[in-house]
Amino acid sequence: MHIILMGPPGAGKGTQAVLLAGQEGIPHISTGDIFRAHMSQGTPLGKLAKEYVDAGKYVPDDVTNAMVRDRLAQPDCKKGFVLDGYPRTPEQARALDEMLAELGLALDAVINIDVPDELLVERAVGRRVCRSCGATYHVRFNPPREAGRCDRCGGELYQRSDDQEEKVAVRLNLYHSQTTPLLQFYKERGLVRTVRGDQPMDQVTADIKEAVRASR
Repeated sequence: MHIILMGPPGAGKGTQAVLLAGQEGIPHISTGDIFRAHMSQGTPLGKLAKEYVDAGKYVPDDVTNAMVRDRLAQPDCKKGFVLDGYPRTPEQARALDEMLAELGLALDAVINIDVPDELLVERAVGRRVCRSCGATYHVRFNPPREAGRCDRCGGELYQRSDDQEEKVAVRLNLYHSQTTPLLQFYKERGLVRTVRGDQPMDQVTADIKEAVRASR
């Protein structure tokens, strides 16, 4: 199965992508992982991407597309893959179409995890992270035993600056502006399967599994 997994920030997309890839026995391909791998290995594409990252700029589509194509061309992707974080725009989707055509592959499904914005804001704003070990808590959904202290190491818990409500709203607005036309692009091809992400994690996993089954 060749699958794209989509979802807004805070929807649990990364976790679900790993679970789905494990269930299907196919690679989980995250653009973040691809970028880090290229930059740490010092490949020509990695060096080019690092110049933009270090300058605080977005990496251009042609560089991102080239990295994704390099990954999709590897033998383990012939059986399938779960793409996480790519494509983000219709332009990248069209580039992906060209890559897959060149590689003799085709998409089977685009799984969209749909979560109401108000819940996503609540999840993000209530998140707390340990300064010492990085453990994550939530003031409502997963509170520590002692307020402000990590259960694991006793370290101080803090709210990340990008988890402030105003910044979360900006991220969500950007996501919607990018993905609304992208979802339409794939809906016109009959590839989109939407699952509710405001359910317990196990139910979201089960619904994604069913969506994949229905796409075979």
